[in-house]
Amino acid sequence: MHKSRKRWAAPAAVLTAAVLALTGCGANSAPATEDGKSVVTFWQQKFEDYQQAWFKEQVEEYNASQDDVVVKLQVVPADTWDQKLKAAQAAGKQPDVRTTSYGNIKPGVANGHFAELGELMDAEAFDDIQPNVQDFVTSEGGYYAYPLLVEPSTVLFYRTDLFEAAGLDPDTPPTSWAELVEASRALTKDGVYGMNIGQVALDLAWSSWGLQYNAAGDLPIAEDWSEANATDPAYLELADFYGTLYQEKLMPQEATYPYADCSFYGEGTVAMSACGSWAIGQLSGNPDWKEVLANTAVAAFPSADGDQTTPTSTLGGWTLTVDAKSKAKEGAADFISWLVAGEPERMVDFFKASGYSKYPARISVGEALAADPEASGNPFLTVVSETILPYAKAEPAYPWDISVAFGTALEKAMKGGDAAAAFEEAQVAIDGVIEKQKLAGTNPQ
Repeated sequence: MHKSRKRWAAPAAVLTAAVLALTGCGANSAPATEDGKSVVTFWQQKFEDYQQAWFKEQVEEYNASQDDVVVKLQVVPADTWDQKLKAAQAAGKQPDVRTTSYGNIKPGVANGHFAELGELMDAEAFDDIQPNVQDFVTSEGGYYAYPLLVEPSTVLFYRTDLFEAAGLDPDTPPTSWAELVEASRALTKDGVYGMNIGQVALDLAWSSWGLQYNAAGDLPIAEDWSEANATDPAYLELADFYGTLYQEKLMPQEATYPYADCSFYGEGTVAMSACGSWAIGQLSGNPDWKEVLANTAVAAFPSADGDQTTPTSTLGGWTLTVDAKSKAKEGAADFISWLVAGEPERMVDFFKASGYSKYPARISVGEALAADPEASGNPFLTVVSETILPYAKAEPAYPWDISVAFGTALEKAMKGGDAAAAFEEAQVAIDGVIEKQKLAGTNPQ
């Protein structure tokens, strides 16, 4: 516990503001309780039920652990988050701390929404972030968020029993696109499709980011966002991969479930499926899928040429940020330091609660999980941690319209359209977005 903990390391001007706040002085004073505790408001976007329970328990423990700050937690449903946040910002009542996705950090920094945490938290906390995640939370040399978790968007789930029945070795899953297509052909029989993967534009828009990186080494826009790059010939190979799976009917022909929902796999409709790591939680949480789960293995998604050290997945996930206009920045940063940058065991409990469907972005938490008998014995955690997370890339920060333009082209090509013509259309559409939104030179890297 940290009763009366005093370890804020803030510049003198900021500390002065904090003192004024605690004494109720100053026009910009932070709200305080009657007994002088700084009030920190925390908005948590509503996730799975276990996360609401975990955050509630942690906030109560933090509030009881010291005498300086009281955190007030509010859970906000995802479908009303943007509307409520914009309304709060307009009224000057935005939360001091909020959950923020990686994709919203750099645009948020560009718009002045976030306080720099590097000025408010211990430097060692940032040294603990995994090297390939460091860039996710930095902008212009500063840290503006602290990671809670990462989730790879593309993992290969496959049925070991169906592999054996088809004469395939479940210990050597496919590593290249060609091998995956061959395995799909062998597994497609008796009313079961060999594979499932995204097939409609809005799913392909984001679920193919990792494979776009793998095919072309980048995404379909120049690094400085000055022009589209959707006509890179490498994308024709990507379109051929998707098209072969769909046109040979090696996968479901209708998107009954969106990419993020692994129900095709859980129901036994398919023998293999691409999905995010969250599918582990979905599978383990459905008692009707107990047998499927017992015969499930995961692997890094195959790459174009079989090189498993190249990216095939992006890392989504969540962080905690402090609002740039917060009047309680020090208390907010102290809470973040305690909750997600503090004792590794605290986060170990979180990942246990997730069923190891989400993964740490901190080196020390990964080491703590490796030393934990239960965690280290989980086959999904080991595979994802060792073969997927180190090679995954960040989600793009450019406007969603660009991803949709590429996803639309990929769907057309996948379902029999002229791939070259489809990517030409995407090229024009993306250039139009760049011009309309004046994106050239604005990549907030």
